[in-house]
Amino acid sequence: MFYYSIKIFLVGVFLIFFGGILSLLFWRKQKLSILVGTLGAVSGSILGLIPAIKVLLSGGKESLYIAWSIPFGAFFVEIDAISAFFLLCIFILSIITAIYGSRYLLEYKNKSLAKAIFFFNVLISSMAMVVVSANGMLFLICWEIMSIASFFLVTFEDEHKHVRQAGIVYLIATHIGTAFLLVMFILLGRESNSLDFDKFAAIKLLPSSMASIIFILSLVGFGTKAGLVPFHIWLPEAHPAAPSHVSALMSGVMIKTGIYGIIRVLTFLPNPPLWWGWLLIIVGAVSGVIGVLFALAQHDIKRLLAYHSVENIGIITMGLGLGVVGINSGSQILAILGFGGAILHILNHALFKGLLFLGAGSVVSAAGTREIDELGGLGKNMFVTSVTFLIGAVAICGIPPLNGFISEFLIYTGSFKGLITKQLDLAAVSIIIIGSLALIGGLALACFTKVYGIVFLGEPRSKHAMNVQESSMIMLVPMIILAALCVFIGLFSSITINWLKQCISQIAGIGPDVVSSQILPLSNILIKVSFAAFCLFAAIAILLFIRKKMLSAEKVSIAPTWDCGYAKPDARMQYTASSFAQPLVDTFKMILRTRKITEPIKDLFPVEGQFESSTPEVSRDYLFNPIFRVIYLLLGRLRWLQGGNIQLYILYIALTLIALIIWKLR
Repeated sequence: MFYYSIKIFLVGVFLIFFGGILSLLFWRKQKLSILVGTLGAVSGSILGLIPAIKVLLSGGKESLYIAWSIPFGAFFVEIDAISAFFLLCIFILSIITAIYGSRYLLEYKNKSLAKAIFFFNVLISSMAMVVVSANGMLFLICWEIMSIASFFLVTFEDEHKHVRQAGIVYLIATHIGTAFLLVMFILLGRESNSLDFDKFAAIKLLPSSMASIIFILSLVGFGTKAGLVPFHIWLPEAHPAAPSHVSALMSGVMIKTGIYGIIRVLTFLPNPPLWWGWLLIIVGAVSGVIGVLFALAQHDIKRLLAYHSVENIGIITMGLGLGVVGINSGSQILAILGFGGAILHILNHALFKGLLFLGAGSVVSAAGTREIDELGGLGKNMFVTSVTFLIGAVAICGIPPLNGFISEFLIYTGSFKGLITKQLDLAAVSIIIIGSLALIGGLALACFTKVYGIVFLGEPRSKHAMNVQESSMIMLVPMIILAALCVFIGLFSSITINWLKQCISQIAGIGPDVVSSQILPLSNILIKVSFAAFCLFAAIAILLFIRKKMLSAEKVSIAPTWDCGYAKPDARMQYTASSFAQPLVDTFKMILRTRKITEPIKDLFPVEGQFESSTPEVSRDYLFNPIFRVIYLLLGRLRWLQGGNIQLYILYIALTLIALIIWKLR
């Protein structure tokens, strides 16, 4: 049946896409092109939020089915609680980033911006269609459109060699992932004799070995898009290369389509065995720790944030693993807290990571560089950017009273409940999660102390950081909104969790009333913790205000700080990002493999000294590069097949067709 909500959703998606088409038509007039594209994205996303919120709160399900002539294909779209939740994340961040991008793109004075607007709108509409597609063929088509659109956004500045390389790495990675998904859908289709999702969910007698194969294929295919280690190598290359508002959208919600896929497959497959949960937890723990370690070693602010996406995807995956373990062990509370923490962290990460990437874009726009060591003292002239970035940094570190604390608290609580049980396997799982989350949280705090201190505090370290100006209000307002949402969820977590109970219920297979009853006691604790933290920060703010008033009549003098015996101190003597992180980087040098070039200071009156460090991508250098070299050598032996003779190529095609006909008729 053609439901009202589906109509609104499809009209919204059409408006987003149509706005992109109009931006191409007005490509000669840059500002008009940006305006129509932005209006299409914002208005369409607002319309799309209406059915998403309606279904998320009611827990209903609305669908539209139109048959296709494509074998096993159908235009089958369905909005259920899971789809509605992801639509909420997609459309909220799309509205924010579209408004921000309407001003940010004007920095690219010598480029045609219509292409960027068009593919940005295509990315939004394709992501929305991915999470509502209820047919495997339609899903793969939308998935591919999403991948191609994001590729063109990543390579927007294709005049730079490193941008082209990032685009190639991303394109290869996403299509390797798609290949695994294609096999997965073939196996699901063979078992159900259909590619419709409702038929997948109806499979009751699926052999355990086949279910495990399908699960592994989904984990690799969707995990590549999500950025799980070791399939994450595209992520720290692509996100820094894209414009900052695109990086925010890709990191905030596009990579979450991979998490959506894993969740959706879990709902297809009956009775998940315990080792699925173990695998998710181990992969999540490794991704979380590796992501934050490599973030700590970075000098590029956007590359650093990209690695933190790997970290947070790891936290989400650990939550999913805890939920699977809870289902297998028959523990409702573990399943609810695991899936609930994962779902809430998906939303929280979309907000604070979107905020941090927009803040980084504001810094790059003002200073003209992404190198952390060339910045410093930006907080003096960029007050709003510095405050909102600080809120995002506190949120991503999981510090109360902000939203990042709430979702991690749910996963922590579930792990502690598993720890106190008499089941050895649950206790072991809980120890891994608690230890990993504690290590990740500590390292994230060190990393963002480094970033905020080096970028916004101190004195300018280079000409890039001198005389910077605050960004325009069109860029600042989206950052303020995201910061306010981080604070709101932190202070009113019970409201947010109540909104998500239908989604948690559908994933865990537990009634929404049971979900509410299990989480209600925790909500009361969260309210008290968040309120206490809020009072602490409010007290600090009041004391600072009183201090400022009391000292307002005093004369302010400027003098150098203690110079440590140096006769002529300057800004270069401040801590750099490398020096701040060096103790931790050296502690984990066996993992990071950081390379250092040092020219030590000599004599009593040295002329110069030099220190340079770089941290290579270990998975790329030690895993994928050797694999691709072997593949290249093996395929090189087949070059004799490509002789340049068109008649020979026609013969290959004919032989292939004959072989297929014989195989079909046998």
